[in-house]
Amino acid sequence: MTTEDNSVSSEDNSATEKPWGGRFTGATAELMERFNASISFDHRLLEVDVAGSKVYAQALVRAQLLSQEEGAQIVAGLDRVREELAQADHLFEPRLEDIHMAVETRLVELIGAVGGKLHTGRSRNDQVNLDERLYLRAAMAATLGRVRHLQQVLVHSAEQHTDTVMPGYTHLQQAQPILFAHYALSLFWALERDAGRLADAAQRADRMPLGSGALAGSAFELDREFMARELGFSAVTPNSLDAVSDRDFLLETLAALSILMTHLSRYCEDLILWSSAEFAYVELDDAYATGSSMMPQKKNPDSLELVRGKTGRVYGDLVALLTTMKGLGLTYGKDLQEDKEPVFDAFATADDCLDVFAAAWDTMTIRVQRMEAAIDDGTLATELADFLVERGVPFREGHHVVGAVVRAALQSGQRLTELSVADLRQHHDAFDDEALQRLDPRASLGRRNLPGGTGPQAVAVQLQQAREILAAEPST
Repeated sequence: MTTEDNSVSSEDNSATEKPWGGRFTGATAELMERFNASISFDHRLLEVDVAGSKVYAQALVRAQLLSQEEGAQIVAGLDRVREELAQADHLFEPRLEDIHMAVETRLVELIGAVGGKLHTGRSRNDQVNLDERLYLRAAMAATLGRVRHLQQVLVHSAEQHTDTVMPGYTHLQQAQPILFAHYALSLFWALERDAGRLADAAQRADRMPLGSGALAGSAFELDREFMARELGFSAVTPNSLDAVSDRDFLLETLAALSILMTHLSRYCEDLILWSSAEFAYVELDDAYATGSSMMPQKKNPDSLELVRGKTGRVYGDLVALLTTMKGLGLTYGKDLQEDKEPVFDAFATADDCLDVFAAAWDTMTIRVQRMEAAIDDGTLATELADFLVERGVPFREGHHVVGAVVRAALQSGQRLTELSVADLRQHHDAFDDEALQRLDPRASLGRRNLPGGTGPQAVAVQLQQAREILAAEPST
């Protein structure tokens, strides 16, 4: 509990050191300094913050709010600030609150009062929105480059295994034979959708918010189109209220990264299972596996398990920002300071996972013979049903007939490939010698060459399509 006192102690003068301190007489509590500060994590916006401020200084010159000399002095000072603050051993103090104040404070220290003119007509509200859009552009490009690299790994893997046959699964039960190349390319196409979602989010983030001020727009005649061009944006934000409160572009990005992680996690689950002794379809390279501190024989697929586990972390980043936004009225609240860490974390996590997953896939051993030998004859049952359809039998009737064939084979201890024509004809007289020829995995594959199928010709078309996509947009 406090009582009102108009006197100001000498230690209270620290309030006036804040860019916003004129209204205050008392100093900010040390606890509040730490609680309020975001400089510990938003300092990574340094490059984009300086880039935006340099263009803003030019806009102030164009608006005759700065002289040419003052503008040049500020731009040169900002370059010095960036160089200093980018040093690995630079200590960002909590009293500076955020990267914007850190830059401005050091700028004024270097060039004097003229540095205080830089913030004319600008708010940290539109400044941070700009920084995040600029950061997103660079982070998105880096992640998309990693996506492209993984796609290249998958295409190379598919090219090496266009003749590798394996069981395909539904419900974790063997279903039908597929080509491993078809499996590898299935992730390629999922990643292509991920790339599209990220690109869509980047397109909607391609609006320049400077000039929005705190919420109502700047009172000065700033050339917003000039700033947009200089900063590489295609347009300016159309509404100042929306601009400073908008974080949709971050939410979209986190959603896209979450879906990307879902894809990686699902394929990790398959590979983890397939690396077990019971399956033994693949073996991870030693570089991307670990052992047990107790059991000498163990080779654990920890790289893939960590990718699978970190998927939940990215989901958490999305939910955290959604929760922050859901009850926040327009326009700006300090709550929005909480938008940065989830975004930084999601990008860092997804990028690491893309790198690790690509390397683990690229170096793992595919046990070709084991895969093909593991195919159960039951996966060919659909071939018999299709055969009956070709002989004029309605599919539902054919399905029932072949179900009876499978049941009889199981009861007699026979495999489907061990059945004779006579055995088949006990269930339907449309069966003949050609039906037995259908009971072969490669024959099954050869009949599935429609676009998108797992047949060798269809997979060859997919491969060519994938190569054309990568040729048009090579990885960075």
